[in-house]
Amino acid sequence: MSPLKTKDRMQEIQHMLLEMAGGNFFYRLETSDRNDNVEALAIVLNMLAEEIQESFYHQGYVSSKGTTEHLVQMCFLLDGNGMVQMANQKACTILSKLYGNIVQKPFSDLLTEASQMDWDQKWKTLGKKSFYDMAIPLSFLTNENLVVPNRCHITSIKSEEDRSHNVLITVVHTVTGRTYAKERNQTAINTDPNSTISKKKGTRPKVKLSYEDIRKIREGRDMILNNLQMDHPNLKDLAHQLGTNEFKLKYGFKELYGTTVFKYLVQERLRKAKTLVQYTQLNFKSIAKMVGFKSVPHFSRTFSEQYGYSPKIFRKKADMGEI
Repeated sequence: MSPLKTKDRMQEIQHMLLEMAGGNFFYRLETSDRNDNVEALAIVLNMLAEEIQESFYHQGYVSSKGTTEHLVQMCFLLDGNGMVQMANQKACTILSKLYGNIVQKPFSDLLTEASQMDWDQKWKTLGKKSFYDMAIPLSFLTNENLVVPNRCHITSIKSEEDRSHNVLITVVHTVTGRTYAKERNQTAINTDPNSTISKKKGTRPKVKLSYEDIRKIREGRDMILNNLQMDHPNLKDLAHQLGTNEFKLKYGFKELYGTTVFKYLVQERLRKAKTLVQYTQLNFKSIAKMVGFKSVPHFSRTFSEQYGYSPKIFRKKADMGEI
């Protein structure tokens, strides 16, 4: 395995560890036939995530204080050409993709290479029958190249009148009812309009962020970090995608990260650009595109304002060990 490839794999492992630390155990690392320490670590992490996820599932059956609840984790609506017409908010979060980067795109683009082949075979079957209901295992691929294996429930219906074809793909996640109810009740309490905003005259309204509010804002932050090269939707659209409102997104983001959404986006683009300028030999046009700048002059000017040197001079100084 080349050094660059090893570095990429270690970044994937780091991202998965962060997800597990945040309580997300549905991600997996894509494995290969390599026989080295990195591959062994990937296999162990996959096994660990599987064991933890299974323990949560069985906990619902043995707990006397709660019941098992089945929640829709991801949901996609496809047309007769296999193009995604709708995706739920949770799917966007899990796959680290903006809504606009999922809809009107082939569903197969969301899958790993192996699952793409399985899906292509099943799609031929779906197209031959007026009604078909089945469950198949499919693995999705996130922006960070993490694998999300799931058993997908697929319902295909053809209209007898206009012969239109629609396919609904649903992924269900099992959790203990006690945990889910606790979060739901906490959200209901903390989003009470009588308790979230201070009404004292002469003072700035103070919003109390619930656990659910913070989770949504962090999801928004993750979407920004995972899509630095893309044009982001306006704040109203982003807030709607996250399931909150524009005011709470702006206020909460400033409270959690100490800056506005736009400034945070520029800051993270420049941070990534600095790493690419210092540690790679990519040309500046490619770097500008990778971090979301429309032109090299705009990128160079913004970079200079932030770090005091143009990208060219910064790289030269880094190569000479002066930075």
